[in-house]
Amino acid sequence: MNAYDEYMRGIVTPMREELVQNGFTELTTAENVETTMKTLEGTALVVINSVCGCAAGLARPAVSAALQEAEHKPDHLFTVFAGQDKEATAMMRDYFPEVPPSSPSIAVWKDGALAYFIPREQIEDFEMEQIKDHLAEVLDQVCKK
Repeated sequence: MNAYDEYMRGIVTPMREELVQNGFTELTTAENVETTMKTLEGTALVVINSVCGCAAGLARPAVSAALQEAEHKPDHLFTVFAGQDKEATAMMRDYFPEVPPSSPSIAVWKDGALAYFIPREQIEDFEMEQIKDHLAEVLDQVCKK
């Protein structure tokens, strides 16, 4: 492993753990994504994680807070890491080709299709509370049984 890879691992590890500790399953390979998405039933929240400072620093805590606040929660929680797990991220993005690549971003999946998408532009420059409220509202609508 070169110095850059080691440096990036030190930065990325806590960012990965922040979501995993909140119940997210990390999909790190294209095969993981494909197997998961092909057999997925119900609803899922997919976070495309990112190192990108301000937006990613808002997205992760907002997602965790929204999950605590939302009355209706998704059946599954998944994350891929843009720029780190490149093949996994590309494969996940293939499941919603109508949306331009954006990281960080948040996708809500329901019954085999993209139900809602929050791109970086709706995360960056917003307060964490606004992002949390937006996502909690979306989850309550999409995940209602």
